[in-house]
Formats: sequence, C-alpha cells, structure tokens
Amino acid sequence: MPRPLRYALIAIGVAVVLFVGGPWVYINLIRDDAPESFLDQATATSITGAESTTDTTLAPSEVTVAPVEALDDPTGTWQVAADSQVGYRVDEVLFGQNVTAVGRTNGVTGEVVVEGTQVVAATFEVDMTTITSDEPKRDAQFASRIMDTLNFPTSTFVLDTPITLSDGVGTQATTHAARGTLTLRGTSKPVDVTVVSTLRDGRVAVVGEIEIVFAEWAIPNPSIPGISTEDRGVLEFNLVLER
Repeated sequence: MPRPLRYALIAIGVAVVLFVGGPWVYINLIRDDAPESFLDQATATSITGAESTTDTTLAPSEVTVAPVEALDDPTGTWQVAADSQVGYRVDEVLFGQNVTAVGRTNGVTGEVVVEGTQVVAATFEVDMTTITSDEPKRDAQFASRIMDTLNFPTSTFVLDTPITLSDGVGTQATTHAARGTLTLRGTSKPVDVTVVSTLRDGRVAVVGEIEIVFAEWAIPNPSIPGISTEDRGVLEFNLVLER
C-alpha cells in the first residue's frame, strides 16, 4: 500500500475513534451526572424526615423520634425565598450518547396567599435570562434561538383556581392539583399540575413538574447537528415559601 494512502487511512481511523470515543469519554467519565429532579428530592426528604432515630447503642429511654412538624393555620401571605429554583430538564442524544440536560435559576419571585384552608391566589415570575446549565454553548442556544430571552425575558404562572389544603401542611409530602395560566416565550396557556408540598423549619417547599411540548409553545426544537432532543421537555420547580 502506498505510504500516502496508508497515512490517510490511519488519519481517518484516528478521526473516527475520536469522533465516537471522545463524546463517550466526556459523557461517561468527565461530565457530571444531571442533578436529581426536585420531585425525587422532595420524596426522599419527606421519607427520611419522618423516620425515627434509632441507635441500638442507646437505652430504650434514650431513643428519640424526630418530631412531626405541622402547620395548623397556614393563613397569610407567603413570599418566594431566595433559595427557590426553577428550570428545565430535556433528554438529549449527544453524538450517540444519551444524556439529560438540566438548566436552573434562583431568579424567581412571587407570592402565595392562603385564607384558612385554601390557597386563593398565587403568582410567580422567572427571570429567564439567568437560567444556566453545565454547558455554556447550550446556554447560548437557550438564550438566543430557543427561548429568545432578549424579547421574552420572563415567564410567569398565575393560579386560576383555588387549592384546598384538606390535609393541612406537614413534614409528610402532600399532593395537590393546581390549575393556572403559564406564559412561556410569549405564549400563554392553561396548565394542570400536581404539586407536592412539605413543611421544613416553618417554611413550605412546593415542588412540581409541567411537561412542555415545544411546538405547543412556539419553542423551536433545540436539536442541532450532533445533538438531537425529544420534542418535549419538563419545566421543574422547587419553590420555598416564607410567611
């Protein structure tokens, strides 16, 4: 085989190995795993938070049980705390490797108004310009072509129907059905969402997810050469409320 042809075949082989193996090495050995979903975190925290502390080295009289915290009267106005988060979760195929893309922000404000056993009003606003992931290139696509945050810098949710807190609010995870109007990339639509609430140290964490079909919200499909996505993603939130 002529030397130039042999070198060319070697170069092609190396390029193929780098093209296929490079993403695999990055995704499986270098890249951090996607953060756990807020719903999974809320369920795990609720279960562990209610467990008793049983140390077999203690006498029976010394065994302690974690106190069950409850909020008998949640009446009042609850503000969104600074450690609240809102973001997205989208499944991608990156050069043949399955990954989950997650972007989040603490740039969320709003309030919830409770009267007796009912949530009578709730409004939230998210600064879309502050959402970031672990990939700057993905963030650039998100801010420009995908979500066009220059023209649509905020997204909002407004509760349309009161929520009855029949079981109150406690350390055990409680689910409620909520219906409201979501505005995303300039499109407003009614949405139904199941939220999970838990009480921690006098604050209420409200967690949930909303499936977003991109075409229904005039969101361009995020796919680009080398990276393909599903036609939908998940809007996820972990809202920490303080009275």
